[in-house]
Amino acid sequence: MRINDAHIINLPKILDNRGNLSYFESEKDIPFEIKRVYWIYDVPGGEQRGGHSYKKNKEMIIALSGSFDVVINDGFEEKKITLNRSYSGLYVPNGIWRHMENFSTNSLALIVASENYEAADYERDSAHFVLSKGGRK
Repeated sequence: MRINDAHIINLPKILDNRGNLSYFESEKDIPFEIKRVYWIYDVPGGEQRGGHSYKKNKEMIIALSGSFDVVINDGFEEKKITLNRSYSGLYVPNGIWRHMENFSTNSLALIVASENYEAADYERDSAHFVLSKGGRK
């Protein structure tokens, strides 16, 4: 996978004076079947989350509240994407290294995954990841 395979997906929005509504449906609004959902919250100032890639798992990362940055890397190029809207998310395919940083106070990250949790699916060594892609650390 290349870094440009990760991209922002704008979710459907229903605007209403009483409050807006957004949603997504598996394999329709996001490009995979949903098998797992988890969320990250109460991240202390200066901390990072993530710091891995997946062999099979694909993800959609959404800032439901507040903001944070997602730093993605394909072994050759790195890009930082700020998420701060609850109606759009970052699609991160398998084979892309990612971590999240710069969490605002009371931020809430929702992650929707294509696979159930499996420890063997994670690549947690960034140097090995870069070398396996043919890049240089």
